[in-house]
Amino acid sequence: MEQRDIPFLTVAELSRLIESREVSPVEVTQAYLDRIDDLDFKFNAYLAVSRREALEAAREAEAAIARGDYRGPMHGIPVAVKDQFWTRGVRTTGGTRILADFVPEEDATIITNLKQAGAVLLGKTNMTEFAMGAGFERFSPPRNPWNLDRRTGGSSGGSGAATAAFLCATSLGEDTGGSIRFPATWCGLVGHRPTWGLVSRYGVMTGVWSMDTAGPISRTVEDAAITLTAIAGHDERDPYTWDRPVPDFRTGLNADISGLRIGLITEQIDEESTAADTRDAVLRALGVLGELGAVVEEVSIPLTAHGAVLSQIPLVVEPALNMKEWVRDRLQDYGHNNRIGLLTGSIFPAQAYYKAQKLRTMFRNQVHEALERYDVLVTPTASVAAQPIVEDPIRTSKEDAAPLSYLQTRTFNMASAPAVSLNCGFSDEGLPIGLQIGGRPGADQTVLNVAYAYEQATDWHNRRPPSA
Repeated sequence: MEQRDIPFLTVAELSRLIESREVSPVEVTQAYLDRIDDLDFKFNAYLAVSRREALEAAREAEAAIARGDYRGPMHGIPVAVKDQFWTRGVRTTGGTRILADFVPEEDATIITNLKQAGAVLLGKTNMTEFAMGAGFERFSPPRNPWNLDRRTGGSSGGSGAATAAFLCATSLGEDTGGSIRFPATWCGLVGHRPTWGLVSRYGVMTGVWSMDTAGPISRTVEDAAITLTAIAGHDERDPYTWDRPVPDFRTGLNADISGLRIGLITEQIDEESTAADTRDAVLRALGVLGELGAVVEEVSIPLTAHGAVLSQIPLVVEPALNMKEWVRDRLQDYGHNNRIGLLTGSIFPAQAYYKAQKLRTMFRNQVHEALERYDVLVTPTASVAAQPIVEDPIRTSKEDAAPLSYLQTRTFNMASAPAVSLNCGFSDEGLPIGLQIGGRPGADQTVLNVAYAYEQATDWHNRRPPSA
């Protein structure tokens, strides 16, 4: 195999070749590093590339496999991770100039888990400042491989760009309000937000403790399942992780969804707020799921129409509390719009925050009640395809501050539930459209299985971005 062809293989394909020693982890890693050197100037996907460390890890993986110590499907696989995760000895900025020189002394638990699985860390990917908002990058915005003038989606936009442009085999993002699924939908990828508590947040820069979740951004459902299996598990340093065995999500994949009940949330696909091409693509995707034997019905969950607004309150109040010293002492070092959000969160009335928590409970109960009747719930991931890049648009009024009203991901964040986004077609402008599938807390395998069934029945995941 030509080395230049290696980056276009899936994780599943690469792992088979590495295990059989048809290619070596060093060859694979060098192929990705060469591609990053040649192309990342177009995408701004990486904030730091760990060339020396990556090649060293690849050589260690090669030696281990040669002596028969093969650790599984992530062994020797080059991975990119969002710059929100601590990496020992590697600069970790959180996408902000405030931490431009921060080098952690230890790894986040998910980085430790990746290394124990034998993965090779290529580098740290671009992101919005402290993972707040979408489009508030402090180190130049990442660019979408489907159209370089379009956004990748935030806040894990660099991971989306790197994965879609074949600058890594798979990647990690973090999802508080949709920051894994958002880049996945706009970059034509698979993004899985795991059940809250399935993956440790130790060493992950905090946004909203009750919503933050790390997970994979990959090119296929199988790759996402492989990545998730490697990073999931109980961690004593994160008391909110689930203390139960982690299944092998890859071997659990099953494309037989006959008899599964799927609910289409009507409030999140109405004609008024959803672009016609997005709506058509999602409805066609549901038709495919129906042909595969699933029972598809419409379901009304009234509060989901207000998910973006209801979730915005903790998204400004809790970061303001987490960063109160920096807000007090270094406010001018933040981007303009994050300054506005943090100041708003700093003065938000306690009574209003308390009311927002009561509303969230009502919201979560409505979603969970629907999930007692349906195995999964489905929506568009975003009501529009990737939007043009506008450099940190300045908010000057309440109207300008609409919290990403086109993003449909908040339903599952507010419900602490797993959700996956995968490509289900293209817009009239040739940009990817995402189908979002969410399930009960703990039902990550079911969500992945429905996504896998759809992916196996369609060909969208095999298309390559023109700029890649």
